Amino acid sequence: MTENAENRENRESPGSTPPPGASRDPRTALAGVRTQVGKAVVGQDAAVTSLLIALLCRGHVLLEGVPGVAKTLLVRALAASLDLGTKRVQFTPDLMPGDVTGSLVYDARTAEFSFREGPVFTNLLLADEINRTPPKTQASLLEAMEERQVSVDGTPRLLPDPFIVVATQNPVEYEGTYPLPEAQLDRFLLKVVLPLPEREQEVEVLARHAGGFDPRDLRAAGVAPVADADLLARARAEVAGVRVDREVLGYVVDVCAATRRSPSLALGVSPRGATALLATSRAWAWLCARDYVTPDDVKALALPTLRHRVQLRAEAELEGVTAESVIQTVLGSVPVPR
Repeated sequence: MTENAENRENRESPGSTPPPGASRDPRTALAGVRTQVGKAVVGQDAAVTSLLIALLCRGHVLLEGVPGVAKTLLVRALAASLDLGTKRVQFTPDLMPGDVTGSLVYDARTAEFSFREGPVFTNLLLADEINRTPPKTQASLLEAMEERQVSVDGTPRLLPDPFIVVATQNPVEYEGTYPLPEAQLDRFLLKVVLPLPEREQEVEVLARHAGGFDPRDLRAAGVAPVADADLLARARAEVAGVRVDREVLGYVVDVCAATRRSPSLALGVSPRGATALLATSRAWAWLCARDYVTPDDVKALALPTLRHRVQLRAEAELEGVTAESVIQTVLGSVPVPR
């Protein structure tokens, strides 16, 4: 089942006119996106930062959390704050690959087949509860996420630029879920685990609802688009200019290589994971208004960038070891360049 994402005023073909009230300075505009999202979602600052980093890196994000921690609302608020085409797919056990990518449809009037685009042909795709659909349908996103294209009947069709998938999922221990395969997980730039809110944050959530906040009507909450595709392109160009010294490059490689030697892991971080950690570190440095990357940037992004790219040994899982604890141990053991 597919449906348009929140706020149908988000156009499929954004124009060149800046969104009302939008700043033309990329860093200021993205700070404005954070402000707009905050009108609908309380807390979850790390998740918002991760989504901004993914936009800067042309990457995809996997949001994991128990039901009710605002995973879907967070993505809808992000979509409402961007002047980009957005669509939503509700992943269900009966969803077919063609429902995501599109399919050939026979036209009786012309006696020919024509391609009908699926919801993946958009700028921001919300893949809601992605692990509630079988692996066959999950795999329909593999080509789109890696190559930004979809092949149907042997014909590749390019996706719009920018293109980002933000997927939500419940923990795999929950009923009715299918674990994502390693190839699918590796295509996500970041995996963010949304925690339950602190007491004061939950009080603020209740206060907003008591005051009439309706999560189904983000426009009434004041969420408005403040950034567009042109601004994102300029922001990405600035991120590409962030300097990375060779010592920091070596530190990224050493951290990733150390995971391959960990006795707790059956699968360590691949070279693609190292390039992802480099990209996210540069984006974070740019968001911090710096034109160079430090080892602390690498440390700050190591957990969300690498946690889903490693696989624990069975005996380590039985002992209560987690991917997060292994990565923290690795960060503590690898010498930090001066």
